[in-house]
Amino acid sequence: MNEYEVVLRLILAVVIGGAVGYEREFKNRPAGFRTNILVCLGAAVISMIQLYEVESTKNLILQHPEFTNIFKADIGRLDAQVVSGVGFLGAGTILHEKGSVKGLTTAATLWVVACIGLAVGLGYYYLSVLSTVAVVVSLVSLKRFETKFLIKKDLIKIEIEYVNRIEMSNSIIEYFDSKNIIMKNIEFALEDAEDLDEDCMKGFYTILVPKKVTANEIINDLGKKNGIIKVILV
Repeated sequence: MNEYEVVLRLILAVVIGGAVGYEREFKNRPAGFRTNILVCLGAAVISMIQLYEVESTKNLILQHPEFTNIFKADIGRLDAQVVSGVGFLGAGTILHEKGSVKGLTTAATLWVVACIGLAVGLGYYYLSVLSTVAVVVSLVSLKRFETKFLIKKDLIKIEIEYVNRIEMSNSIIEYFDSKNIIMKNIEFALEDAEDLDEDCMKGFYTILVPKKVTANEIINDLGKKNGIIKVILV
């Protein structure tokens, strides 16, 4: 592998990592432009190191045929370490916040960029370019499709104060079911019990709301029910 090939592969790794990382940077994700470039570049360097190892081993065997059974070059060893090692970097971008998991796409992007970097380093230019186009299209175009056609749920928390505890509690649950709202957690404010009437109850509901249902709609619908005193977004 000559100097021209090394320069070409390093430049291509920077361009490919930057192309994928730009979309992540635009979305203000933890692993953005520079991170993806470095991952792709590092994977390309590891691939070229492997090629140098193979070439060096081959030259030594040609010079000393009697050492054929001694020298060994495992062409997949370093690549396998890159693929598994990037998983730790991707894990650092996955966050657990308010009952939801964020960063999975960014972690997957880092893993894919590393794989493409390996392809660049090994000289598979056609595969590298086509896979980069596929990744960018998936991140940009399919995101719009996902936003428009797939149902997503937002996590919100509302405070509801009501009377007729058991009856109204069942009514609230029935309303959530009718709107395809998922209850994640219910908390009752026992410390405020002395300030409430004997038949009153104050509950905090953490719910997953479908995209087509708004928080204002939930508050207005519940506020119209007889027995509900107050409904507010926490």
